[in-house]
Amino acid sequence: MKKKQILCLILACALFIVTGVSSVLSHKAAENQTSMWDDVLYQMTSGASQIPVGDFYAVIDIYGTIQAVPDTSTDLLSGATISYDHSYYMELVNILMTTDNCMGIILDVDSPGGTVYESDEFYLKLMEYKDVTGKPIYAYFRSTACSGAYYIAMAADKVYANRNCTTGSIGVIMSTYNLAGLFDKVGIEEVLITSGENKGMSSIGSEMTEGQLAIYQSVVDESYEQFVNIVATGRNMDVVAVKALADGRIYTANQALQAGLIDEICGAEEFYNIMNQEAPCYDLSYSGANDFWSMIFATANNFKTTAKTEAQVTLEWISQFGSGVPMYVNYGK
Repeated sequence: MKKKQILCLILACALFIVTGVSSVLSHKAAENQTSMWDDVLYQMTSGASQIPVGDFYAVIDIYGTIQAVPDTSTDLLSGATISYDHSYYMELVNILMTTDNCMGIILDVDSPGGTVYESDEFYLKLMEYKDVTGKPIYAYFRSTACSGAYYIAMAADKVYANRNCTTGSIGVIMSTYNLAGLFDKVGIEEVLITSGENKGMSSIGSEMTEGQLAIYQSVVDESYEQFVNIVATGRNMDVVAVKALADGRIYTANQALQAGLIDEICGAEEFYNIMNQEAPCYDLSYSGANDFWSMIFATANNFKTTAKTEAQVTLEWISQFGSGVPMYVNYGK
């Protein structure tokens, strides 16, 4: 056996032992958790971060699609899951409310938006944090801060953006599909048995009536009014002025600055230099499971190359974009 092979074998064995010990300790720690506080602290210490000892700003990454369940795709090099984790962030803010040495929250944003429910729930949690603690929230926009991501950022006292940032997209979208023509071509007939004429109105096998379209439009309109009022409050603007801007379009950083949608344009390094002068900034965003075997299995899953039929591809595409629920999301992302 060659030296390189022997070294690889030794390394693999060492990793196996370390991972096994880590797993046992992790399970022991989990068994001893007695509260949600302990549970979140356990996640933080076994994930990316720990609560610092001295004064600090807590950085929360609003990355990827804002939704109930985080994206489980894993980075090959770091083993980290880089996505918005709603449940974790909600509990993290609860902890930060009672963490005296936390001087405030920084939202580090790079997201096209997401679902109405999660965007609003996290916004309200951040507003609760400000109400309870009296401490500030700041937002920094990287390449994208659209729709639901911009909605969440309205909890911030001051909004900074990279000069190449795309932001705005203030509005609501709800999509579904009418595949009746396709069904006819391939010989598929959808059979709906409903308790009322509108119970099956999101069916993709038949056309909507004008009345059903009006029902969906009313849902979108209500969410839109909520969004506009959130922006008006967050940016101290008149509702009429916000509606003039909120037609769903995106804005460059310069356009957003001129429209009053952000406060300042600067690079990330400059922004964090400013914030670090007040207190060190610590990223407390949970990166997901990052042990050796989790990384291996997730990476293997990401590299699956099993061929999919045209029907599978079509159905996955429909499920992704034709959700039938209102979304605060930039449709182009």
